[in-house]
Formats: sequence, structure tokens, C-alpha cells
Amino acid sequence: MWERLLVFDKSFCKNQMNSIQQIEIPFQFDTKRLLIRSFKVEDGPKLHKALLESIVELREYLWFLPWVGEEQTLASAEARCLAASTNFSERNDLAYLAFDKSSGRLLASVGLHRTDWSLPKTEVGFWVRSSETGKGYATECVNALTDWALNDLGAIRVDLVTSEHNMGSRAVAEACGFNLESISQDDLEWPDGETKNICLYAKLCSTN
Repeated sequence: MWERLLVFDKSFCKNQMNSIQQIEIPFQFDTKRLLIRSFKVEDGPKLHKALLESIVELREYLWFLPWVGEEQTLASAEARCLAASTNFSERNDLAYLAFDKSSGRLLASVGLHRTDWSLPKTEVGFWVRSSETGKGYATECVNALTDWALNDLGAIRVDLVTSEHNMGSRAVAEACGFNLESISQDDLEWPDGETKNICLYAKLCSTN
């Protein structure tokens, strides 16, 4: 329906885009331990260090993301920060970085992706710096964005998608109150040629 409106009713499309731009999206969330805020270009050096440390694990689970497969340079990290900031401003993708409130250390990234503003519904995704896993940061991040999406944005659902063998992400989904809706068999082919099952978790506004 949205694609047809883009073709046949440009004025309606423009009005829809204007209304999306008027939605108030927080630039920052504060949790007990974390400052979660949208990307800035000057975050490049901190992001670069975190990615260098974590790229092996990121490529194990998030290899299908274009930026994960790139050579991790300072320039590429700065370019990612700029792209994330632009996409945030245009409401194409809502990506955040999570910093330790005490030290300012970059600990994780979390975001709301593939948002359907007409419903609305969205999908939460995250990664945690390799040296900082197992400390509850992912749960803290996911809870912050999911609560906002369901309670303030008015989303009817928030999805969390992960491979069946990614037990860390599945544990986060369950800790945050997501329900497992389905497991798609042999849904995605990994770089080694093996196909993996994909889990779809969801949290609905009615269960929040």
C-alpha cells in the first residue's frame, strides 16, 4: 500500500513524511548505568576501538550487515557515525550508542530498525562490546527502547529477531519479556554454507 501511494499520490506521501518528521524521537535515554544517545560524527574513534575489539563476534552473528563485513578503519567508523546520524534525522533508522555513565566508555549499540510508521511497529537490535558482555547491558538497552516504543511511540509490537543458536540474544529477549512467536527452519544461509534457524520474538503493547 505504501509503495502504491508513493507512485499515485505524491501529495499524500509528502504529508505522511512530514507527519513522521514531526514525531518526537528522544535523542537520549538515561538508565541506571547507561547514557544511551544517538550517534554523533565525533563518536568515530570510540566506535572504531569497540568494533576492532568486537568484530570477530559481530561477524559470527551479524555478518549480513554491510558495515560488519567492511575493513574496520577509523574512516569507516566515522562514516558509519555520519550515516547513522543522518538516518536518525530522517527517521529511516533509529540507532543509538550506549556509554557507561561513570567512565564514558562505549559499551554497546542498540536501535529500532525497519520501523513501519503507519502502524507503528518496529524491531529492536543490539550488539555489546566483547569485553562487556554478560553484565546486563543489552537487557538495559533493549528495555529502554522497547518501553519507549510501546508506551510513548504507541507501537503495537516490537520484534526481536535472532538465530536459534545465538543463546546470548535469546536470553536477552526472554529477560526483557519478549515471547517466542516462531522458529523459521533453515531460514538464512551462513557464510560457511550452513543454513540456520531464525527465532522471531515479539513484545506486544497489550502485554507490556
